[in-house]
Amino acid sequence: MTRRIAPQRARRALIAFALAAAAGATALPGPAAAQAQYRSCLSELRDQASRNNVSAATFDRALAGVEPDMSLLELLDRQPEFRTAIWDYIGGLVDEERVEDGRRAMAQYPNALAVAEERWGVDRHVIAAIWGVESNYGRNMGKRPLLQSLSTLACFGRRQSFFRGELFATLQILERGEIPVEQLTGSWAGAFGQTQFIPSTYQRIAVDFDGDGRRDIVGSTVDALGSTANYLARSNWQAGEPWGYEVRLPAGFSESRTGRRNKRALSDFASMGVTRIDGSRLTGPSQAAILAPSGTNGPAWIVFRNFDAIYSYNQAESYALAIALLSDRLAGRPGIQTPWPTNDPPLSREERREVQVQLLRRGYAIGEVDGIIGSKTREAIQDMQRRMGQEPTGRAGKLFLDALRAGG
Repeated sequence: MTRRIAPQRARRALIAFALAAAAGATALPGPAAAQAQYRSCLSELRDQASRNNVSAATFDRALAGVEPDMSLLELLDRQPEFRTAIWDYIGGLVDEERVEDGRRAMAQYPNALAVAEERWGVDRHVIAAIWGVESNYGRNMGKRPLLQSLSTLACFGRRQSFFRGELFATLQILERGEIPVEQLTGSWAGAFGQTQFIPSTYQRIAVDFDGDGRRDIVGSTVDALGSTANYLARSNWQAGEPWGYEVRLPAGFSESRTGRRNKRALSDFASMGVTRIDGSRLTGPSQAAILAPSGTNGPAWIVFRNFDAIYSYNQAESYALAIALLSDRLAGRPGIQTPWPTNDPPLSREERREVQVQLLRRGYAIGEVDGIIGSKTREAIQDMQRRMGQEPTGRAGKLFLDALRAGG
């Protein structure tokens, strides 16, 4: 799969660091000790190179001059899929801007998407949605050098075994000359390319869809789209079946009946009083599950096995739901019909950029206006919230934006 986050699943990672820090212990070595540990680790890895189909020459050439990036260790347990309120997460990924950009992007590659859909049986709108969420349709593939990120995580932290495998997979890519080292940049956890494959997934799944003799998911959009379709097909995507759709839950519907793994016969949900959002009867594959990520008073969806195929790409229900909802919008279907259960609605990326502009005008040094609420923006929001008498959550919601617009 892909991922911007580690392997398709680098979920937890160094909570040991968080726990140690909370206990007042020294969780990370100082600069000198870190350098010594890193060099010792690289020496150990070099000894293992030949057993992992990497020559010593390739290892030395690729890692010459590479220094560890210790800031990565703080990112291991901070994936937004698991920490962000669902309405904020969806709001930032499925907004009008991404929908319109996606329709224009799809119009540039109609043949590639049509052939991919025919060859692998995967809905072209789902392929495009992954492309849109993972790299904003090829615009933002990540700037971190994979060799630095993966060598750091291979030598420090809790998931060293996993990241060592990804480091050797990256070196194998270089050994075969498939992608030049300067193009091997991406996420902090090693995902790269227009649809963000981790190196081992690239090796297993990537395809030469444009027929030029190279599997280039960085420079070739066609290869990236075909590789993504191949990934979903291998994840048991069922041609012609829906991923799911929004439903209306009856009063008193128990949350214990929700969850992607809590599958039942479609007829069981129908007998409980679950209907489509318009009140019509349920249709679709025989086995289904109900997702209600904000509780049974918020939006809910019935999902089928194609949702599980999307989920496999990044193993977070919120991520899979964002992909599914964006694919619906790209296909011309309506967005979410049921309001989120909050009095402080989420912001689109355009509105988040407006928040950042307002903060810059007030003298906060938050960096680039990009619509991404990073640590500097959150700290500035917290400070402004204190000044305005709001709870200092650091969250950019509608109430905060309205207060800024009012001159707060």
